[in-house]
Amino acid sequence: MKRILIFLLIFIFIANSTLAVENQLILSDDGINETIIRSDFTYQYVDKMFIDREKLTLLLERLEEQVYQEPVNATLDDSWTIVPEKVGQTLDRQNFIRFFYEFFYSDVSFEMKLPKKNVYPKVDTELLSEISSKEIGNYLTYYRASNKERSHNIALAAEAINNYVIFPGETFSFNGVVGQRTAEKGYKKAPVIVKGELSEDIGGGICQVSSTLFNAVSLKGIEILERYSHSRSVPYVPPGKDATVSWWGPDFVFKNEYSHPILIRAKAKDGKMAVRVFTSEYAIINQKKDRSS
Repeated sequence: MKRILIFLLIFIFIANSTLAVENQLILSDDGINETIIRSDFTYQYVDKMFIDREKLTLLLERLEEQVYQEPVNATLDDSWTIVPEKVGQTLDRQNFIRFFYEFFYSDVSFEMKLPKKNVYPKVDTELLSEISSKEIGNYLTYYRASNKERSHNIALAAEAINNYVIFPGETFSFNGVVGQRTAEKGYKKAPVIVKGELSEDIGGGICQVSSTLFNAVSLKGIEILERYSHSRSVPYVPPGKDATVSWWGPDFVFKNEYSHPILIRAKAKDGKMAVRVFTSEYAIINQKKDRSS
């Protein structure tokens, strides 16, 4: 009888120990090892059968941040050879939520790999090949290459807009594409025009890039939405043909009214700032709808 009692106590101890271990969801992936405990996602003082959706959302955002790989558009290099696109990836939220619900309402623990899905770039090799076939605009300006700081800024801004694709109906914002001109991004102090006076500031010289672009896209099929002139004339374009930009001030914005995307090719080298604009051989200008009808 005593032996039976001992065995019974051992059985009860093992059973209680097993019950004390909550069911767990073990997530594994490259560089990710995370264990999720069911009770961490319940409403502790309401009903443990309900999922705390706010906590689940935070989990999804954290996992997505860890697995996300940004897709890379196809581009053209300096020799006009196409550099193929790269497919990105992100968390497959729908599949993960389905697995999570299965785990939450079960009494078992299991391990799973994070479900992911591909994120495709907007510009692939096929599209880039098509929209680089027909040149619709171009413009060339000159600068003094001996001014190293200004030349450096022009080259940086030109590279920022190079290979940029604007889809039909989309707008291009110079400030939005180039971003804030800072020393951390490599921009240097160079002469700028402020209220009609010459001074020095980070990013001086990039208005030559925006002005060259303005002249290259001043054609049918491109609607200029925002463009400002300098407070004094500039030497690289004729009067009234410039487009001043400033991070905290003026921007240069235009809209693509073609039926196909347009491609910007920009290059600054050896004192020459060149912008060329391309699209498909089959591109036509979309007709504007008459708002009065």
